Amino acid sequence: MNGAESANQAGVFPRASLRLDVQALLLTLLLGVIAFLVLTPLVLLLLNSFQIGKPGGAVVYSLDGWRQAFSSAGIVDAIYNSFSLAITRQLIGMVAGVFLAWLLARTDIPMKGMLEFMFWLSFFLPALPVTLGWILLLDPKYGILNQLIMKLPFVTGPPFDIYSYWGIVWVHLATTGISLKVMLLTPAFRNLDASLEESSRVAGAGTFGTLLRIIVPVMMPVLLVTMILGLIRSLEAFEIELVLGVPIGLHVFSTKIHSFVTHEPPQFPPATALGAFFLLILLSLVAFQRLYIGRRSYVVVTGKSFSTRPIALGAWKYPALALVLLITLSLTVLPTTFLLLGTFMKLFGFFTIKDPFTLDNWRGVLSDPILLRSLKNTLILGFSSAGIGVLLSSLVAYVIVKSRFKLRALLDFLCWLPWAIPGILLGMALLWTFLLIHKFVPIYGTMGALVLAMAISGLPVCVQVMKSFLMQLSNELEEASMVSGASWFTTYRRIVLPLILPCLIVVGLIEFISAARNISTVVLLATGQTRPLSLLMLDYAAGAELERATVVATLIIGIVVLAALGARSLGGQFSIRG
Repeated sequence: MNGAESANQAGVFPRASLRLDVQALLLTLLLGVIAFLVLTPLVLLLLNSFQIGKPGGAVVYSLDGWRQAFSSAGIVDAIYNSFSLAITRQLIGMVAGVFLAWLLARTDIPMKGMLEFMFWLSFFLPALPVTLGWILLLDPKYGILNQLIMKLPFVTGPPFDIYSYWGIVWVHLATTGISLKVMLLTPAFRNLDASLEESSRVAGAGTFGTLLRIIVPVMMPVLLVTMILGLIRSLEAFEIELVLGVPIGLHVFSTKIHSFVTHEPPQFPPATALGAFFLLILLSLVAFQRLYIGRRSYVVVTGKSFSTRPIALGAWKYPALALVLLITLSLTVLPTTFLLLGTFMKLFGFFTIKDPFTLDNWRGVLSDPILLRSLKNTLILGFSSAGIGVLLSSLVAYVIVKSRFKLRALLDFLCWLPWAIPGILLGMALLWTFLLIHKFVPIYGTMGALVLAMAISGLPVCVQVMKSFLMQLSNELEEASMVSGASWFTTYRRIVLPLILPCLIVVGLIEFISAARNISTVVLLATGQTRPLSLLMLDYAAGAELERATVVATLIIGIVVLAALGARSLGGQFSIRG
């Protein structure tokens, strides 16, 4: 053995081995942090559904919480309403979403980019402000649309009632029920090989026949995933049901959990038991989806080049444009316009009183110190969640996409898991966790609790966006940096980070928007001192102070729209492919 070989064995190899050991240790530590953040609240939620002792007190295990939850008045109706409302709007939303996504991705309809952005904006608009806008339109007593239709000679009563089963369905469709489908399905339709459609038309099938007989069956895995994700999002619905359902006695499981926790004294055992019950159902839905996809192969994009030529609609081109434009305006401009109008009303909804408009609502709210505190809390929550979201999602996505970490598939699964947990359940799980550790880590009632909740809630979307971008980056630059002797951290800081900076900004804006508009995840965690604008708006609406609620809602929409426009303009600098 010569001196060079000895030097290699004594110097280079140990250093390389040490570097690998340190890297493996850091990656394992990252996995442990994500697992702790995601799994600990959920495990504690399931475990403490059998615990009837007070948080921080003696542990007493019993089934009394489950008995109390499922023997409470109206619980069966609440469970039925939860699934009935969710399935109904998913079926309607799926049909509409498939058709609209196909028009945007596969046809020559004009203004595609603007129309797709309108659906994207509709998804990010807070649900409660949009609900208030639709109340002004469809309230059975003073809704403008009802009033106009009742002027017809053959109409004897209000045709629409926003405070009803179908009113709740409609508002959900007008917020995320349709827009989420369009957002998820449009990229999938866009990447589909057009030769499938061309072969179908050669065989004599028409455009819509091809859509129903060829495209929909081929897209079934994506449709199933979209349906399950939409169903999970539907089951977490809270604020719409609270405002439109509770006044008529229509409860769902999220409003039941809220009523248990806000009861005096708080009834944690039945609330936790009900949350655990729905958590098990939702995890079963996710397992079914993964099992269904795993047993089937639907390869539609191969290594061969494929055609993506749009379908010419001919004479239907501009009618289709008018239809999509009407839908997007109805989802965004119409309710927000009436919401803004409601901020100037002396008595919300009553246009027929003398001098119905005033500036007093704006003066009163803007001069209220509670608003200033809530605005400060919202900005702290938004920027803090964005910072943590950018840091965590970039590191996790880089490990999943670029590293050879053996447990990266498990890391990817853990990052998806919060998406399967409705916000009210995640908030319930974190509430129990914070109460249990309050003696050691007094985080309950602080902004830190809300920031942590939003960081966990936003992790799935942020990681998937980062993964999509990183997949487009070649490994050559990183390999050259490593060959030059740079460490992984140096390579990430000097090579990868500058390239992904635009994507990091967009991820931060997405996290900021989610934090600014969220209600269900933080409603059980916030206190009077940490209440953000979204909960201040909810308090006003629940207390029948709708005039003040519309002012706060308008401020939230202004913040969200500005952030969405920023994300859109920055997002245009790069292309994300799923």
